Amino acid sequence: MTATETDHTLFSRPPTPRELGPVTIILFGAAGDLAKRKLLPGLYHLEVAGLLPEGWRLIAASTRELSDEEFRELARSAIQDFGRSDPEGEAWDRFAERLSYAGGGFGPGSTERIASAARSAAEELGTGRKLVFCAVPPSVFDDIVLGLGEAGLAEDAHVIIEKPFGTDLASARELNERIHSVLTEEQVFRIDHFLGKEAVQNILAFRFANGLFEPVWNRQFIDHVQFDVPETLSVEQRASFYEATGALRDVVVTHVFQVLGFVAMEPPLALSPKSLGDEKVKVFDAMRVLTPGDVVRGQYIGYRELDGVPPDSDTETYTAGRLFIDNWRWKGVPFYFRTGKRMPESRRALTIVFKKPALSLFERADVSTDSIDANHLTFDLGDPGSISASFLVKDPGAELDLTEASMNFSYDAGGLLEAYERLIYDALIGDKSLFARADSIERLWEVVEPVLAAPSPAIPYEQETWGPAEAEELIAPRRWHLPASH
Repeated sequence: MTATETDHTLFSRPPTPRELGPVTIILFGAAGDLAKRKLLPGLYHLEVAGLLPEGWRLIAASTRELSDEEFRELARSAIQDFGRSDPEGEAWDRFAERLSYAGGGFGPGSTERIASAARSAAEELGTGRKLVFCAVPPSVFDDIVLGLGEAGLAEDAHVIIEKPFGTDLASARELNERIHSVLTEEQVFRIDHFLGKEAVQNILAFRFANGLFEPVWNRQFIDHVQFDVPETLSVEQRASFYEATGALRDVVVTHVFQVLGFVAMEPPLALSPKSLGDEKVKVFDAMRVLTPGDVVRGQYIGYRELDGVPPDSDTETYTAGRLFIDNWRWKGVPFYFRTGKRMPESRRALTIVFKKPALSLFERADVSTDSIDANHLTFDLGDPGSISASFLVKDPGAELDLTEASMNFSYDAGGLLEAYERLIYDALIGDKSLFARADSIERLWEVVEPVLAAPSPAIPYEQETWGPAEAEELIAPRRWHLPASH
């Protein structure tokens, strides 16, 4: 283990941005929805919390032509609407004076405005250290990365790239090759906001900091695992994007599988970016390739009526699946996943279901044939997040009857960093623990390739329901944890 790995861990103290010194932040897509909802409010909160360097400058760029003052007003409105800290007083004045807008396009042959602004910032700050955030559609990644190389901005830069990382195995490999023609893998931060959630990171702490749970975290004690990500939202504002993507690409290959990597990994040699990344890739390598029979695809009724959606569209707005990890720890344990639009509630529930005792000494007629009611841990991966454990205890009274009980832990949201805030912070200090590596991305596309090549038909389902009945058949004789009122 190197000294660098020792410094950059989840549970020991890494160097802070202030200790690392000044930085120039270049934000592409600065006038877009992601920047307004998450990135600008997140940067302002980090500044107010004292988590940005003493010296920093933000150079904003997008397809719009704005003056510095117009961009500052855009940023102020975004922070006012979506932020947690009010943009006012000395804090706002100090933040606003560090913002500038270079505007225009960026790519090979059109880099001068932004490159000039970056050189000026470097001279003022006395450093060439840069954080580049590509809050843009994937089709623009190539131009930006190639432009960074042409303008001499790639050196000493950490570059954050939003998902999706390709649309299949071939496109992911091609994208990685082009990125690596300019940047080293260590410079690339493939962001997945799910991994920035405090509750997701707590999976690691729960497993590896507690001797009570890790010994039973295997096929001998665990019956199955569920990861349920239902959403009440439709895709009305994203219909064109969604039509070319679908739920499997949009949620499963990215968020779901990345979280399952934390759930299923072996204990790493150290809680360092390299060790954690290596163990996640081992999990992905052990994943059995999905077949069309492992996946149920659905489409909510009314989706085909949206603008930009063909009347015969077969794009899935819902997918449920069954995955196996063929290694010593997990052989034979099914991992079920489910996500969909226009469902009855929005949740991010990871449920670890333990096996029933081999010999039951108690009669309890109201317990179902599976063990989910009485023997499970549930991680609520929403914000702020919680962990609950369900088990059976004696019901008070003269008879030896059983009743269900639970223990719950909930986060206090007050001191938490939001997902994007945490990931921006980590990218500033160079901690890649919560970012995806190139080899992991390519392997996950391999896992789903047969389903993408020969998908089963998307089954219609009514809005505000739990999707096609075939998903219940997929998990039988077990059942989905959600809805909890089963």
